[in-house]
Amino acid sequence: MQSDDIELLNRFKQPEQKEKAFTDIIKKYQEKLYWHIRRMVIDHEDTNDILQNMFIKVWKGLENFREDSQLYTWLYRIATNECLTYLEQKKRRTSVSLGDDDTGLANKIKADEGFDIKKLEWKLQVAIQQLPEKQRLVFNLRYYDEMPYEEMSKILDTSQGALKASYHHAARKIEDFILNH
Repeated sequence: MQSDDIELLNRFKQPEQKEKAFTDIIKKYQEKLYWHIRRMVIDHEDTNDILQNMFIKVWKGLENFREDSQLYTWLYRIATNECLTYLEQKKRRTSVSLGDDDTGLANKIKADEGFDIKKLEWKLQVAIQQLPEKQRLVFNLRYYDEMPYEEMSKILDTSQGALKASYHHAARKIEDFILNH
């Protein structure tokens, strides 16, 4: 574990430094976690809600963190689980597939004021939203966060081989989408 994370965790365990240490953890990881969540749910407000819920869970569970893994791995796992829970609840509420071209997250991208289908970055975002949740998650962690498969394996509790296959399939689907749209 990184020495600054060890120091943060040690400070968190001291009652007089607990709140300041937690604030420092938030400052250190908030932006990375925000973008991890945002790439999954697209909407800024939803992202902020999920991030806030995630940090509430972290506050409640940090005293029991066993330090078997990196702090950021544990935080990413909580953020990922919160995203998946949110997406599942949203899917049940709307009873529409997230990959449905006529609704869902892809339409949020298309509704954005700056959206221009001719621009490659917009095509990429629309293509990513067409992926199944697991592939989208793996692609985002690897492509945007440049996370090693070993770390992803700990966060997602999946074998490295399965993650590599998911990433490969996701990249192929994205390439096909970009070339054909």
